[in-house]
Amino acid sequence: MAEPPQTDVSRPSALPTAKLLHRPALDQALVDQNSEEYLDAIEEEWNKKLDAEVEVLVDGMVDIVNLASIGDKDKFRIAQEAFQAELRAESMVRAANSLLSITHSLKLLLLLSDEAQIARWRDEEMKNLQQEKSEAQQEVAILLDELFRSSLQLT
Repeated sequence: MAEPPQTDVSRPSALPTAKLLHRPALDQALVDQNSEEYLDAIEEEWNKKLDAEVEVLVDGMVDIVNLASIGDKDKFRIAQEAFQAELRAESMVRAANSLLSITHSLKLLLLLSDEAQIARWRDEEMKNLQQEKSEAQQEVAILLDELFRSSLQLT
């Protein structure tokens, strides 16, 4: 059985005598995680950040489109909707900047990560995909052969 991949991810730890912001259950849970679980948790955290920022962008665009309706409006309503549109646009700009920051961070993580490990994972995934492809081709060949035989029997 293959062992999970070892990584050089820095993991938070606390000194046994530290009393500041001591959260024993959380600290122990972080220390007890293996590298793969820890990386999965970090990936999930990044995905949540991305989802939240994209949701802000989508909601902002929907609100701006809804505010842009044409109709019988007085000057107060027009000013109010203009202000709301400005607020939505500002929040969308903040979300877009946050997405740019996340993209930059992910690029840095990729550049500074262990390239040899990534290459091994890529090669392993490629080998698995090629094996699945050959198995699928064999299944298709068997099904085509059966189809050909059944069509010959009908004629």
